[in-house]
Amino acid sequence: MNPTRIAAVVMRQIYLYRGSPVRILPMVAWVAIDIVLWGFITRYLNSVTGPRFNFVPAILGAVLLWDFLTRVMQGVTTAFFEDVWSRNFLNFFATPLKVSEYLCGLVITGVCTSLVGLAVMLVLATSVFGLSFFAYGLALIPFVMVLFLSGIALGVFGAAIVLRLGPASEWLIWPIPSMLSPFVGVFYPLSVLPGWMQAVSRFLAPSYVFEGMRSVVAGKGAPYGLLAMGGGLAVVYLLLSAATFTLVYRHAIRTGLIARYSAESVG
Repeated sequence: MNPTRIAAVVMRQIYLYRGSPVRILPMVAWVAIDIVLWGFITRYLNSVTGPRFNFVPAILGAVLLWDFLTRVMQGVTTAFFEDVWSRNFLNFFATPLKVSEYLCGLVITGVCTSLVGLAVMLVLATSVFGLSFFAYGLALIPFVMVLFLSGIALGVFGAAIVLRLGPASEWLIWPIPSMLSPFVGVFYPLSVLPGWMQAVSRFLAPSYVFEGMRSVVAGKGAPYGLLAMGGGLAVVYLLLSAATFTLVYRHAIRTGLIARYSAESVG
């Protein structure tokens, strides 16, 4: 891969954000609202239950970690959607740019935008609501890495769907994190789910993160074996999503779809 071409993809996104500050506001506003809302909910729950259990690392920490995954995914898909909305694919792929270089540029953009949101969440959660990440110990590193890889995989897979079905299908992408959240047990243990949902959860990498988080908060230690399984799943899904995007791109080139990309869905 050529680093210069990857940097060009990233620079395009930087120029877009620099020329339109309105694009920056959603990266900060929604995560801030989530942290404030759930922060006051956890504060209320602590006042009701007393010192028996601290809901801040259990609930507010879960919200922060899930929002991080969501922002990573949306950072990748939004960078891709910028090219969808401007019909910029022919300009990109008329150059020697490779699919791997394009995807790498999208991922770097997603990482940068998600880090902005993560910084805002960390400041609010720690300074206003007293969330301490020391409660998670070294397990925080695999937690974040599994969610990071999962978010990238979801973002690349979402971009492949839109490339194949057309710009109108972007409305299928935004709800994906909400659709997955009941299965990964962001706020509750997987044991409360019916059997078929638990079976689905075993194939979702984030579910191992939130089960591990609850284990740490309960003082049982981090289940590193399960986290390793979640990390393996995240890597597999990342490779599958990249392969899917590549196959869809080749199909678009072979059929001429990329040259007649319009605002409607493509059959």
